[in-house]
Amino acid sequence: MEARKKVAFYTLGCKLNFSETSTIARNFQEEGFDRVDFEEVADIYVINTCSVTENADKQFKQIVRKALKHNDKAFVAAVGCYAQLKPEELAAVDGVDLVLGATEKFKITDYINDLSKNDMGEVHSCEISEADFYVGSYSIGDRTRAFLKVQDGCDYKCTYCTIPLARGISRSDTLQNVLDNAREISSQNIREIVLTGVNIGDYGKGEFGNKKHEHTFYELVQELDKVEGIERLRISSIEPNLLKNETIEFVSKSRTFVPHFHIPLQSGSNDILKLMRRRYLREIYTERVNKIREVMPHACIGVDVIVGFPGETDEHFLETYNFLSEMDISYLHVFTYSERDNTAAATMGGVVPINVRNKRSKMLRGLSVKKRRAFYEGQLGSTRTVLFEGDNREGYITGFTENYVKIKMPWNPELINTLQEVKLLTIDENGLVKAEFTDVTLINNGISNAFEALLA
Repeated sequence: MEARKKVAFYTLGCKLNFSETSTIARNFQEEGFDRVDFEEVADIYVINTCSVTENADKQFKQIVRKALKHNDKAFVAAVGCYAQLKPEELAAVDGVDLVLGATEKFKITDYINDLSKNDMGEVHSCEISEADFYVGSYSIGDRTRAFLKVQDGCDYKCTYCTIPLARGISRSDTLQNVLDNAREISSQNIREIVLTGVNIGDYGKGEFGNKKHEHTFYELVQELDKVEGIERLRISSIEPNLLKNETIEFVSKSRTFVPHFHIPLQSGSNDILKLMRRRYLREIYTERVNKIREVMPHACIGVDVIVGFPGETDEHFLETYNFLSEMDISYLHVFTYSERDNTAAATMGGVVPINVRNKRSKMLRGLSVKKRRAFYEGQLGSTRTVLFEGDNREGYITGFTENYVKIKMPWNPELINTLQEVKLLTIDENGLVKAEFTDVTLINNGISNAFEALLA
């Protein structure tokens, strides 16, 4: 009897990529393959690529080499955004056998006739205009939380972004399918679902193959909140112009949605926002943050920001820095601008020197540390619910509160994938919050007492 073939996966980039990798993996398992860890010997290695940053592009070759070290005869396939944008470039990488574009990646098993190594990678990549249908995805079994894809593609034309070229037009899953997938996830004993997509605030567009909105993101949130069995729902990155006050107010009273928002800003200068062709000005951003703070003072608010965009002067950067410094936000994701082929920004004047970009990035990363510390300090003494994760980190177990404070407690495998009420006590040298259980049963079991001994 022939042994079952083994397949391993490596995912670069966003939560959306993780959800799609998980779906592709299930397709392989349905075809009779066994999924193994990427660090193990496999017959096929599938790399789900990202092209948001220059660094993600460069990682690809390293990952291919890593796969071939495990098995130099393994079949290597590349899928994802980079595979759509630059298929021939990936196909030319030594050891790559197959490159699939935006629509082909979900049919990967159809393209694998045998596992013989190719002298040159075989490319199957559609024109991005053909990426106009929706494939639902969600992750199960990879993490404590699941990523549920509700939307794909983007109709925005930001001057620095390649995502519309890599993923096509904005389109959505049907509301019924999203709800069915959410039920399936919750039936697998997964406590938290993160809604993900390219531009999730645009949910409802293209739900049935047309360009109009059949539903809105607000309606999606309302319906998901009714699904039995779901304990936590978290909204991933959402554009400030699409995060409506009605959604913020609903989350503040929701049964399942947690008080955590990640809202891209990209620049605190209206001049730069216009050059980026963003669909809002900083005043809208201020309104959204103020509204969240009004109804959810304890909410966590994350911000994306890009430094070194063409035309960004010292004055523009200081405008951004001061805007963020004065705003009541919780942390930053800082991206250093890098030129991307086929984007309008790549041909703009006012190029910012690399050393200046790096200096500005360092300043904002320092501000992020201060903001997160201040947010955590503001939570000390409060009682929160933690979802514990599965890794033993030097004798500790970690997890996140509903408002995204990272908690550290003594290792106990019985806590994995459980929700526990704790009181937040102190912040350690690594910026994690130490806590104690409020549940008398847990305290009597000695878990909290063991932790208190460590604090002494």
